[in-house]
Amino acid sequence: MRDETNAGSFQALNQAFGRVFRPGQLSIGLVSPLEAHGHNPVPDMARHIERAQLADSLGFSALWLRDVPFNVPSFGDAGQVFDPFVYLGVLASVTRDIALGVASIVLPLRHPAHVAKAAASADMLSGGRLLLGVASGDRPDEYPALNMSFDDRGARFRDSVDYIRAMAETYPQHASAQGTLSGGIDMLPKPEGGQLPLLITGGSQQSPGWVARNGDGWMTYPRDAAAQERVVTAYRREIHEAGLPDKPVMQSLYIDLVDRADAPPRPIHLGFQSGTEYLRRYLSELRRLGINHVALNLRFNGAEVETTMQRLAAEILPEFTS
Repeated sequence: MRDETNAGSFQALNQAFGRVFRPGQLSIGLVSPLEAHGHNPVPDMARHIERAQLADSLGFSALWLRDVPFNVPSFGDAGQVFDPFVYLGVLASVTRDIALGVASIVLPLRHPAHVAKAAASADMLSGGRLLLGVASGDRPDEYPALNMSFDDRGARFRDSVDYIRAMAETYPQHASAQGTLSGGIDMLPKPEGGQLPLLITGGSQQSPGWVARNGDGWMTYPRDAAAQERVVTAYRREIHEAGLPDKPVMQSLYIDLVDRADAPPRPIHLGFQSGTEYLRRYLSELRRLGINHVALNLRFNGAEVETTMQRLAAEILPEFTS
């Protein structure tokens, strides 16, 4: 159950973090591509700019991109096709208020200096609207293509997080397997709020304590209510035992929203098909459990995407403000 002791706000990191994540509240975002492409792993990205602008104007709190370097057939998912950092730059220029998140950058496949530079640039260019999810990666096929080893990705993930944190400092000094920052050179720009808001995905090959201490929040996956309550409570217990202020938790959810408002739920991949009444009750339960943000994925949605977005904005968003 959510922690009521911090009823004001989480740590102020940038504009997006403060708007999307608030203790005791749940905000609603969308996952790119804003497209129903079913079992086809490659979306056609039709009307992707117009749909991002619609999400912004309708009041969704965040739009989430993915880092999928290669289309791996066994995974059946090419993400939004475009490189996330290039796409962030485009979205920053065509939207105004919506937070722009990545869920998540695969840190062991990128040098952390490039991640820090690109992310800080996107944060500044968007006016502090970046939320940076990070992960260790789960597609073994990608690693040999980049001459990277898969089994030690957890160690590289930890080094990358430390390196990215150091890059936010002025003329940083830091040494790890990823490289040495001597203090004689600096990275520009710096993040809008002084540091990048890092949201760790799942376990990322780390201990629960490390995840709780080193991230600014946690991204997890859909579970039944009892299981979700256990893992959220355990995460916040680790934070409390480390003597740190509370941090947000978010999850993804695939939905297929049908016309009949009272339609009961039917399971689909990592989510369900239902009407708006069940979806509202489900999201209310997540809020009670301490989830602060849900990123809705419309990949398997049967109705026209714009229509579904408008229904969500009219019938769901008013109850879940950020």
